[in-house]
Amino acid sequence: MATPLRFDGKVVLVTGAGGGLGRAYALAFAERGASVVVNDLGSTTSGGGRNSSAADRVVEEIKAKGGKAVANYDSVEDGEKVVQTALDAFGRIDVVINNAGILRDRSFPRISDADWDIIQRVHLRGSFLVSRAAWNHMKNQKYGRIIMTASAAGIYGNFGQANYSAAKLGLLGLSNTLAIEGRKYNIFSNTIAPLAGSRLTETVMPPDLVNALKPDYVAPLVLWLCHESCQENGGLYEVGAGWIGKLRWERSLGAVVRKKNIPTTPEAVRDNWGKICDFDHVSYPQSTEDSMRPIYELVFKLDSEEGVTMNPTSQRVSGGFSTIDAGQAVGYQLPSSTYSYNHLQPILYALGVGMSTKEADHLKFLYEGSEDFSCLPTFGVIPSMAAMMSGGLATVPGLNIDFTRLLHGEQYLEVYKPLPTSGQLTSTASIADVLDKGSGAVILLDVHTYCGKDLICYNQFSIFIVGAGGFGGKRTSEKLKPTANPPNRAPDAVLSDVTSADQAALYRLSGDWNPLHIDPSFAALGGFQKPILHGLCSFGFAGRHVLKQFADNDVTKFKAIKVRFAKPVLPGQTLQTEMWKEGNRIYLQSKVKETGQVAIAGAYVDLKLAAQLSPSNELSEAPELKSDVIFKEIIRRIKDLGAEMVAKVNAIFQWDITKDGKTVAQWTINLKNGPGEAYRGPAQGHVDTVFTVSDTDFMEIAMGKLNPQKAFFAGKLKVKGNIMLSQKLELILKDYAKL
Repeated sequence: MATPLRFDGKVVLVTGAGGGLGRAYALAFAERGASVVVNDLGSTTSGGGRNSSAADRVVEEIKAKGGKAVANYDSVEDGEKVVQTALDAFGRIDVVINNAGILRDRSFPRISDADWDIIQRVHLRGSFLVSRAAWNHMKNQKYGRIIMTASAAGIYGNFGQANYSAAKLGLLGLSNTLAIEGRKYNIFSNTIAPLAGSRLTETVMPPDLVNALKPDYVAPLVLWLCHESCQENGGLYEVGAGWIGKLRWERSLGAVVRKKNIPTTPEAVRDNWGKICDFDHVSYPQSTEDSMRPIYELVFKLDSEEGVTMNPTSQRVSGGFSTIDAGQAVGYQLPSSTYSYNHLQPILYALGVGMSTKEADHLKFLYEGSEDFSCLPTFGVIPSMAAMMSGGLATVPGLNIDFTRLLHGEQYLEVYKPLPTSGQLTSTASIADVLDKGSGAVILLDVHTYCGKDLICYNQFSIFIVGAGGFGGKRTSEKLKPTANPPNRAPDAVLSDVTSADQAALYRLSGDWNPLHIDPSFAALGGFQKPILHGLCSFGFAGRHVLKQFADNDVTKFKAIKVRFAKPVLPGQTLQTEMWKEGNRIYLQSKVKETGQVAIAGAYVDLKLAAQLSPSNELSEAPELKSDVIFKEIIRRIKDLGAEMVAKVNAIFQWDITKDGKTVAQWTINLKNGPGEAYRGPAQGHVDTVFTVSDTDFMEIAMGKLNPQKAFFAGKLKVKGNIMLSQKLELILKDYAKL
């Protein structure tokens, strides 16, 4: 047997609870353990008079059954007084049922100002005032449930009820906005349009029907929507006689009646009227963002000279086999993309995922002059993002879906070789699989990234498209990189970092330009109080926490990372990464420290085993280098003029020559001891200065085409040790090599 829904410890306020629906709600909540405030002014159905007896009778009924209740006789226009009764009697307020109402039915031309105003005051303004009085109490306790009572007259209209209809539909708009604003505080607001026998409906219904539509048949929906386990928010429900239905908006795909540089005319509207009213193909807007999307898209498309038409692929279309054809999509190769960068991009990325010069071990990721200057392994997602951001997914055959409903569900990254700190990377992307999850579709996008012919890294994006499910596809795939839950024990290590208020603004400079992360108005359309942090930014925080804790920031030890994005993070919140070590796998989850919510779940980082690591001093094989000619000339000159050079230079230099980001040769020039010497290989013992430079840039410096100082500030020449000795480079290369 299912666990019964209880409201023990909860305080429920029901307005208009002296009879009908309100009485049924009050009795039902009290029976299940709630403390109830029974509000009723005791007026007539038209709003005249006052009487405390209606509320008192319901309170007595509740107490007679062992329940807790108090009466309140104030008008809902005195919302503060109504809510204060709950606070005085029970110390809190958890649920508000806005049920109070009256009627002043008149045909439209006979409605007086007084008839109009009193209906708006009681129904709409009264619900506003009571809900506002309770709002901050709910916000502070991080819990609240609000019910607005609309009507079929408000949804569809009804003769003789223009004033009533306007107020009732206004309540729906009020509730929908409270649902958006309250979501982050666990305050949910829903609207019901009940059909039940009551003082208000008995004037418009036959007596037999009034008796059949008992208020008791409506109360169960209200109790479910107000229970703490119910996550429904912003819904509209019709209910009566034991039947419940949820309403949603349906919209035709419409037609464009405007062309660039051509006036829009009523004739164009007339000629397209069939398309405008065609409901064979529809969309289901659920937000103001959905509502405005066709207009935004039209504005953008008018930048081209071609005519425009509304395409089902640009809207949230109805489900069905025609929406997604996995057979066409799977295996499709997207156009390749190229990512060119210098040392600035890895540094900007490191700052974007929270690295700071306050930490000494962060410098290798922030300073191009560092001897060990490196890319964070998670930088590997950046070159692959082009496949997501370039619009290539919209060209995939069989994927006729609305990508504005896209959610980034999971991410897998495997690094085969440390990412070069500059260069040009090429990414190829393909659709690995498409899954039908019922409420949506999951697209698995595989992206392989190369430096020349070398495979550098592999990404798998798991992309969830809300509302695109139900096309009859499979639910699972062996191609999906799986998540993994952490061990059932306390974590082995925990690292925390406070994100800055500008974290999202900084991270987006790495190439994710989604306005959700910077534009407050766009974030509000998505239901967020302010712009949220990129999921891949949190991903970067978690990855570098593991790298620091278990790999001593050695990027060569990093193999792979898998995460599932669970909850959004707001800039300024603290990201706390909990880690468990099991062999070479580090299980992890990231929490928002201030709320305790898990932001990244089912995650792990795989580190490379010792056997998989190349010896750190092993140089990559390389063909004959251009710089070899210069060093051989320096060796010859030292044999002739070594003593003179030692007297002027008095230093030992080591040169690390790179090609394609790899060290391919080392040379030592000893102009400090004895007659001097130069040889191929690392310095034996003490070295004053180590220079790291590419073979090509070394030749530019040696030939006088590249100033060493400019090369240093451009990140092309890295210096470790006594940097002042670099001033003697010209002496060695120019005067003695005679280049």
